[in-house]
Amino acid sequence: MKRILAVTACPTGIAHTYMAAEALLQAAKEKNVEIKIETRGAVGIENELTAGDISEAHVIIIAAATDVEESRFAGKPVVKVAIGQAIKDPKGVIDEALNMKPSTPDFIHQEAQRKEERKAQITGPYKHLMTGVSYMLPIVVAGGLLIAVSFIFGIEAFKQQGTLAAALMDIGGGAAFALMVPILAGFIAFSIAEKPGLAPGLVGGMLASKIGAGFLGGIIAGFLAGYVVKWMKDNIKLPKNFAGLVPILIIPFFGSAIVGLLMIYVIGSPVKAIMDGLSGWLTNLGTGNASLLGLLLGAMMAFDMGGPVNKAAYTFAVGLLGSGLYGPIAAVMAAGMTPPLGLWLATVLAPKKFSVEEREAGKAAGVLGISFITEGAIPFAASDPFRIIPSIMVGSAVAGALSMALGATLRAPHGGIFVLLIPNAVGNLAMYVLSILAGTVVTALLISVVKKNKISA
Repeated sequence: MKRILAVTACPTGIAHTYMAAEALLQAAKEKNVEIKIETRGAVGIENELTAGDISEAHVIIIAAATDVEESRFAGKPVVKVAIGQAIKDPKGVIDEALNMKPSTPDFIHQEAQRKEERKAQITGPYKHLMTGVSYMLPIVVAGGLLIAVSFIFGIEAFKQQGTLAAALMDIGGGAAFALMVPILAGFIAFSIAEKPGLAPGLVGGMLASKIGAGFLGGIIAGFLAGYVVKWMKDNIKLPKNFAGLVPILIIPFFGSAIVGLLMIYVIGSPVKAIMDGLSGWLTNLGTGNASLLGLLLGAMMAFDMGGPVNKAAYTFAVGLLGSGLYGPIAAVMAAGMTPPLGLWLATVLAPKKFSVEEREAGKAAGVLGISFITEGAIPFAASDPFRIIPSIMVGSAVAGALSMALGATLRAPHGGIFVLLIPNAVGNLAMYVLSILAGTVVTALLISVVKKNKISA
C-alpha cells in the first residue's frame, strides 16, 4: 500500500489548516490509502512528521500558504497545492499524489535524513537555548559589522547626527542590537512551546533588555515564557467551537502578562544586579584575571570545535556585546581561529606526520581558520583525538589568554581575519594579531611533537 504524507498550514492557523487536513484524511480513507497529516496551526505543529515517516513515504502533499520546512522532503516526490484546493477537491489531490512516480533515494538524501535523525536526538534545555542563539546570531553579526563599519569614519564619528556613520550606528546599535535579547528569548520560548510561545517570549526578552537584565535575563525570560505557555497549551481545554481562541487570544494575553509581571516584579532586578556585577568585574579585570578568563574561554572554544562547550563560550561572549564589553569576544574569535590555522601550519612544518590527504585537507583548514570556522579542525581531531584535541586546546588557550591580557577588543562577533581590515573594528590590533599568531604557532609545534609519522608519507 502506498503511504502518503501531507502538511497543511494557513496564514492564521485557525480554520483552513484543519479543514484541509480533515478533507484529505476523509478522501484518503475512501480510497483506502494510508496517510499521515502534519498540521501547522496557531497552536503549533501537531502530528509532526518524523525522519522515519518521510523515509517510508511514497509522496508528500504540501497544502500550505506558509513555510513548512520543505527541505526535509529532499529526494521525495512532492505535490504542492493551494490550501483551498485541498479543501474543495481532496480526492483530486490524493489522485495526483498517487500518480507520482517514486524517486530513488540518493546518497545526499540519505545523509540529510541521518542528519535530521541526529538533530532530533538533541533535546532539552540545550536544544532550546541553541535554537534561540541560532536565530539571534544573524542579528548580532549584522549589527556588529554595521557598527564596525561606522568606525571607519572615526571612533566617535557616529555622534555627529545626519552623517553616514550615525546612520550605520543607528541601524547596527540602535536597531539590530536592540533586537538581540528579545529574539533570543522569543525563539527559546518558540523551541519549547512552538508558535504560541513566541509572543510572550519576545515580550519577556524586551522587558529584560529595558530593565538592564541583559542576555542572562533574556535566557531566563525565554525559558519562563516557553514553559508557562507549554503548561497553558496542555491544560487549557475549551469546546471545539472556541478552541481557536486559545492560541490567538488566551495564550498571548495571559502568557505575556504572567511573564511580564514576573520579569518586572520578581526576576528583573536580581538578574540586573548580577549582570551589573559581571560587567563591573569584567571591566576592572587585572591582567592576571583577564588572562585566566581568556585561557578558559580559549580552551572551551577548542574542546569540541563547534559543539556545546564551544557554543557556550561563544554565546557568553556574544551576550556581553550588548553590555558594551568587547574583550571576551575578541578572545573567543582568536581562540576559534587558532585550531584550523595551527593544523594547517603543522602540515607545512611537519609534513611527514600527515598523509597526502591530510596535507591537502590542511590547506582547506587554513582557509576555514582565517574565516573563524573552528570546525575545520574536526577531521584531524576525529582521526587522532588524544593528540590533536589537547594540542589545539593549549594553542587556543594561549591565544585567548594573550588577547585578554594585552587588552584586545573586537566590535564584531564574526568574520575572522576579514574584520581586521575594518578600521577601528579591533582595539589594539597589533597585539590581537600577535595573539592569533602565537596560538597558531603553539598549536602547530605541539602537534608536530606529539603526532607520530605516517607510514604513507
